Amino acid sequence: MTSPAGPPPTGGGDGERRRLKLLAVTACPTGIAHTYMAAERLAQAAESRGIDMKVETQGSIGAENILDDNDVSTADGIIVAADKDVDLSRFAGKRVLAVGVAEGIHHPERLIERVQSAPVHTQGGAIKPSAEGGGKERSVGYKALMNGVSYMIPFVVVGGLLIAISLSLGGHTDPSGGLVIPKDSFWMDVNNVGVIGFTLMVPILSGYIAYAIGDRPALVPGMIGGWIANTGELYDSKAGAGFIGAIVTGFLAGYLVLGIKKVRVPKFVQPIMPIIVIPIVATTALGLFFIYVIGQPISWVFEQLTDWLSGMTGTSAILLGAILGLMIAFDMGGPVNKTAFLFGTGLIATGNQTVMGMCAAAIPVMPLGQGMATLIRKRLYSEQERETGLAALFMGCFGISEGAIPFAAARPAQVIPANMLGGAVAGAIAGQAGVEDAVPHGGPIVAVLGAVSGVPMFFVAVVIGTVVTALTTVALVDVSERRRGGAPVVGGGAVGPEPALVGVGAGAASGPSARDRGAAGAGAPGVGAVVSRRDVAGAAAASVSAPAAGAVSAETAETTGSDAGPDADSDAGSDDAVLSDYLTGQTVKVRLDARDKEAAIREIAGLLARTGRVAEVDELVATALRREEQGTTGLGDEIAIPHAKTDAVTAPVVGFARSTGGVEWGSLDGTKARLIFMIAVPEAAAGDEHLRILALLSRKLMDAGFRERLTTAPDERAVLRVLSEIR
Repeated sequence: MTSPAGPPPTGGGDGERRRLKLLAVTACPTGIAHTYMAAERLAQAAESRGIDMKVETQGSIGAENILDDNDVSTADGIIVAADKDVDLSRFAGKRVLAVGVAEGIHHPERLIERVQSAPVHTQGGAIKPSAEGGGKERSVGYKALMNGVSYMIPFVVVGGLLIAISLSLGGHTDPSGGLVIPKDSFWMDVNNVGVIGFTLMVPILSGYIAYAIGDRPALVPGMIGGWIANTGELYDSKAGAGFIGAIVTGFLAGYLVLGIKKVRVPKFVQPIMPIIVIPIVATTALGLFFIYVIGQPISWVFEQLTDWLSGMTGTSAILLGAILGLMIAFDMGGPVNKTAFLFGTGLIATGNQTVMGMCAAAIPVMPLGQGMATLIRKRLYSEQERETGLAALFMGCFGISEGAIPFAAARPAQVIPANMLGGAVAGAIAGQAGVEDAVPHGGPIVAVLGAVSGVPMFFVAVVIGTVVTALTTVALVDVSERRRGGAPVVGGGAVGPEPALVGVGAGAASGPSARDRGAAGAGAPGVGAVVSRRDVAGAAAASVSAPAAGAVSAETAETTGSDAGPDADSDAGSDDAVLSDYLTGQTVKVRLDARDKEAAIREIAGLLARTGRVAEVDELVATALRREEQGTTGLGDEIAIPHAKTDAVTAPVVGFARSTGGVEWGSLDGTKARLIFMIAVPEAAAGDEHLRILALLSRKLMDAGFRERLTTAPDERAVLRVLSEIR
């Protein structure tokens, strides 16, 4: 919520005009280059106008100079240049201008002028991003959905993998109970832990969708609403509404809280509104609404579908299998899925095992298909999504269809139809072949354990369904991205792709733990790094000479000394080395021969190979080119920073080359790349150090004087002297 305000204070108590003080926050989905480029541009623009400015960057390498209460209390305005949600509650009572990060890079002077007449942010309010030149930005709904998905992913991965492991190592087939784990065994305890993870998955999705819309007061009603949606017993249904119900309750909770915030209340009530009144009112209203209004129709649908399926038992096996496959794939644990599953389960006791065979073939198709899609068209997926895809492949082998939920929740219009088509194909093939399943479970695991008859055709059905799902998903996602007119989804920023080293809830930005994606997701405050113009050099030196990833530095030193060969040893101790000795005289070339991007990457890779730290040049080049397919690493201002995370190198190494005529790199501002840095880091050492080097280069390269000195340096030694400024 905002309210108009007059001009900012311009005078002190002594009657003299005081120096204007502004603050800024920059952030982007990946938190590497654009975050720091915007910070540097804003700081430069403020300094040129005699304005004090401190910039907080919410990046990927930790926190520096975070805006504290004293900074905020004395500030005349705050610029938020971000393509992810930033916590604005600390700026209550101050002028706040919210725009996309691209505006911070391209129009910092304009932002400084506009913030001086920006509206005042009120406690508990939400600021809409400025529509005036703010660039293309994702909608609030999209950001909220992705926020929920990013927080949900760790629960899906951890819960699913624990259940899969416990079933494979501790389970056995039982006609009366599917894959059964002995109750008093160790593996039952492991299974129970996994079940808890899966149980929390749905309310987490709902809660963090709500959080991204209505901030902290919406978190409780969102989570409780998600729990209610997933607990069918509360509204007399044999199955909960699953992740689709969670999406509904998340958005309902978020916007309900926003509506309550607009209600005017006496001042004495205002302090308890966000912590008592709003959560209680919203939770009660949403919970009862779902139970009495939404829940009853869900229960009715469940009963009608069951009756309908019962009337189809004598129809064509192909048609029945296709219908069951469609239902299994639709909501993955929701009422439609459960109807089909329980229908097949109930017929096992009557001696009809073919219906369960159809279901068993369809069950693994969704996670297997989505996992395969991330492998066959990598550029359409972030690193986090690709690693989640690997986990989905594993879960699919054990018949855990929920492994596909993160993909369906993130792109429902593309993924759900693809899942349904693949599930229908698998079910129809299994029905036609007369595949039987004697236990109420699905996936390859039941065939391996001997519960399936007609095993060859069972696997044929699963494989064909999986391929259909994967190819359809890739086609639909590709079409969607082309229609949107943007680059592939690799971080989803408003300024286009930036160096995306990480990934969809995940590791050093992706992976099963979803560490960075969770942090970078919408509504995850207090994450990142901070920099101001006056301490760029000091912060840069500290962040490289004393990296947070100590294990990386140790590994680098050990590799350089023992495995990288004599050339690497001499470089490590040379005076001609910068960026923590990752860039040396051997990896600098002042006149690049290449005229196109691929040739330039290959030529610089050859420079890196001189150090003895490159084991496979061709693989290094291929990895760097795959990264370019995800989105250009041309940053504008005649700069490009191609990079690769690959075991084709044995230790981190950085190269630099200068192109006289420039190389077309697809940069956002249309300029050709003349200053080209290439960074290569082993998989095992690709955490903070990789991101740290990129962040340092990105913000330092925003200094026009630094770029000029780098452009005019006559030889390699002079280039190293200039680059030593960011040592």
